[in-house]
Amino acid sequence: MKNTVSGSGVEPAERPNGPGVEPAERPNGPGVEPAERPNGSGVEHRSLDRLLRMFGRFVGTGYVIYFALLFSELVRTANLTAWWWPPFAGVTVFGSGVLLGLATFLTDIRWTRLAAGMAAILYLVAICTWLMAWDWISFDVAGLYLSAFPGLAALAASLVWRPGVVAVYLVTVVLIIHWSNARVRQPFVEPTLFADIAFAIMFCTIFVAALLGALRTARILDATIAATQANAASAAAAAARDVERERFDALIHDGVMTSLLSVARQGRTESVARQARATLDQLDALRSYSVDSRFDRVNAVAHLRAAATDADESVSIEVRGASDPGTTYPADAVRATGAALAEAVRNSVKHAGEGATRMVSVTAESGRLAVSVSDDGVGFDPDSIPPHRLGVAVSIHGRMRQLDGGSAVVSSTAGSGTTVHLQWEELA
Repeated sequence: MKNTVSGSGVEPAERPNGPGVEPAERPNGPGVEPAERPNGSGVEHRSLDRLLRMFGRFVGTGYVIYFALLFSELVRTANLTAWWWPPFAGVTVFGSGVLLGLATFLTDIRWTRLAAGMAAILYLVAICTWLMAWDWISFDVAGLYLSAFPGLAALAASLVWRPGVVAVYLVTVVLIIHWSNARVRQPFVEPTLFADIAFAIMFCTIFVAALLGALRTARILDATIAATQANAASAAAAAARDVERERFDALIHDGVMTSLLSVARQGRTESVARQARATLDQLDALRSYSVDSRFDRVNAVAHLRAAATDADESVSIEVRGASDPGTTYPADAVRATGAALAEAVRNSVKHAGEGATRMVSVTAESGRLAVSVSDDGVGFDPDSIPPHRLGVAVSIHGRMRQLDGGSAVVSSTAGSGTTVHLQWEELA
């Protein structure tokens, strides 16, 4: 193993046997770690949010297309109703649909849900107010242009409401719009109201059911990921306790028992006294660590080095940052960063390609830990990773997001290698 040390903080290449140092934690299987901390409130729904945005844009595009196709009908049938209804319907129906498409580009998914609900409600308002605006005297053989897309409004409703509510909404809008359409066409066309309603409901139900099914699958996937993360958190906690027990057992054997045996054999020599003092210092540090759950700088860097070399013994490690004897870090931050570091190195070993070289840079400063893992391998497109792949999304991003002040950035391009930046900063 090659180690390069820069700056004033020089760390030993060996892993010390003192307290605060243990091997990188490995929960049940690779790519699994504690549950991600939600952004804001509730559990993160990455797959569901992605589908909501995609279908929201699809529905918004549909509204734009229907507006372009039906604008001439909107103008032609304006004389059937009071003057205020055509501009009111045009703005509320098509404007809300365009707003839905635009809302999907906002960071907060709640705007997409709000816009979808508005689009569904305003379509229902528009077809209900048509009955108020119609003079009940004028008729048209082509009927109402809004009858062309009740299913699109139902798709908008599917993005935000439960399936039972969506079903009631779909039946309601189809009944109202086709009854109104039959009335305005009745003098010219023999009414086939029942057939039109039945066909519209069945036709729209196909697309609505497909969308609801896709969203349900996304919810199940997100729930499965959350459950996996929660189980991994419990496993990681159990593994950490086992490590503490093993370290305590090793200290008792290597320190206390050896010191007592040396006293019995050699008496009170200077070397035995030094050994006893070192053992007492280790016991004091272990007690302090158990209470405060903190790593000092030396042990924190040693833990990160151990995590990297456990994954790849040949990895080059560079340690930076000014050495401050009083610098300590929360144990959770060091362990989580070490686990994410180990996963990043393992991913590089597995996917970077034969012959790729890796470099790990550790910056340990007061209130800040930063780790960079880079390789010159084949690289990849981060956006191409499906949400059900837990390696990067969960084992790297998830681990760091669970920390207050933690973050992770994966930068890669096909053919140009990969760099993973991990950072923890103590919040004020």
